[in-house]
Amino acid sequence: MPAFRVAIIGGGSIADTNHIPALKACSDQVEIVAVCSRDQTKARALADKHAIPHAFADADAMYRACQPNLVVICTPNKFHYPYTRQALSWGCHVFCEKPPALTAQEARDMAELATEKGLVLGYNFQLRQTPEWQLLMRCKAEGRLGAIYHIKANFLRRRGIPGWGYFTNREMQGGGALMDLGVHVLDLALMAFDYELPDRVVGNTYDFIGKAGGKGLKGAWNPDTFEVEDAGMAYLSFPNKASIMLSATFALNNQVDVDRNLEVFGSQGGVQLFPFVLHTEVAGELADITFPYLDEVDIQLKNTVAFLDACAGKPSTICTGEQGARLMTVIDAIYASAQGGTGL
Repeated sequence: MPAFRVAIIGGGSIADTNHIPALKACSDQVEIVAVCSRDQTKARALADKHAIPHAFADADAMYRACQPNLVVICTPNKFHYPYTRQALSWGCHVFCEKPPALTAQEARDMAELATEKGLVLGYNFQLRQTPEWQLLMRCKAEGRLGAIYHIKANFLRRRGIPGWGYFTNREMQGGGALMDLGVHVLDLALMAFDYELPDRVVGNTYDFIGKAGGKGLKGAWNPDTFEVEDAGMAYLSFPNKASIMLSATFALNNQVDVDRNLEVFGSQGGVQLFPFVLHTEVAGELADITFPYLDEVDIQLKNTVAFLDACAGKPSTICTGEQGARLMTVIDAIYASAQGGTGL
């Protein structure tokens, strides 16, 4: 019998195309017992599509009837916090979509409750599972980079404001490009610094293109209801004088349609992450070393396995509740700085 009885909360495309297929690939460990959505029809349709036996619009009713011990949360950002607290209170491990929450205080509260209950809380930052990132971590561990002192972390879209869903709704999402895209590369950059927190944060956000309206590569959007940033930039400085430059945009007047990358600079070597290039010296000469034979992997499946490993008490690369709280502390500080505050 599988060790985990899994319930899915949220009936949208992330559950449909990412989480449910990955969980089904782990059928030796997992049985998906229910789907819950605020829209009963949506929950039933998703359950039927994937041959999941039960569908609910009320989460408490689902817990009583199906007794899951692991919950995957795929809702809009606003509901990460209440559904995570509810699941933890019912004694379930929680695998939550990114970003962790709307605020650092919510993320901290979730992490503390998971610790109090002796349960695992993890977040779905799949870029940790790319072969390129795993290789970077090995290069770091082997000393090939020396002391890392600066990182450029970009997730830029030229015209990629989503024309559907809640992505431009501040109440539901908490923010725009930083919350949806920037958190992915910020997670990696903070990992490279062992998830230490910066002591200075300067951030700016913009909405020029979002407020102007138009049609982009992800459909048209309504400028009258555009409430979030279409671009967010930040400079993070750490106590040891290391630094991160973070840029995240839904829309930016640049050349390429999408630029998602990290550039990592160390005292002995540097790395461009995608595609992976190691900038170093060999036999006294400058060298750029490429790795053309890295495996192609299903990063959602690998991240799901990493979460299941954590739940089973095994070593894991999953983003933890504590890391999620630290990440949201930085995001809060960027928004505070952009609004004229002092950040951290």
